[in-house]
Amino acid sequence: MNELERLYTEIQPKIYAFFYIKTSDKSAAEDLTHDVFYEAIKGIHSFSGKSTVQTWIFSIAKNVLRKHYRSKKYVSSLHKRLTLDVPEHPSSPEDVYMVKEGHVNLLQRISSLDEVQQEIVSLRLYGDLSFKEIGELINKSENYVRVTFHRAKLRLQKEMGLNHE
Repeated sequence: MNELERLYTEIQPKIYAFFYIKTSDKSAAEDLTHDVFYEAIKGIHSFSGKSTVQTWIFSIAKNVLRKHYRSKKYVSSLHKRLTLDVPEHPSSPEDVYMVKEGHVNLLQRISSLDEVQQEIVSLRLYGDLSFKEIGELINKSENYVRVTFHRAKLRLQKEMGLNHE
């Protein structure tokens, strides 16, 4: 396995999870993940090495997500989900797992956080990025990211009744 295949195998599930959390749509997550790696290959010459490859790819993912949110396809999909109050039937083991009560509850709680906390928690939990890498992505210090994540985690634990005090 060459280096590119190894990187893809390591990073792709994290990018997919990031998009799934952000969109709650398996098909969109797959499409957006594909778009990220297409953009990465197309723009590999712009990788300067100032960050890790994973951080660079997540910065591409954030830009792809922004474009997705601005797209008519997203607005139409969101409108459809909001007007049809019918849950989708899980079609695969992955879908069954993703709709489990605890996971859905966690996603709802994460969405109640402010935007910066949502971003940090999503990148940490689902992107599996280090605090330093998250800081680079959102232009904040590593310490700021650590403290914000810790506070968000405590809030989520409290809201979900998971305090161990």
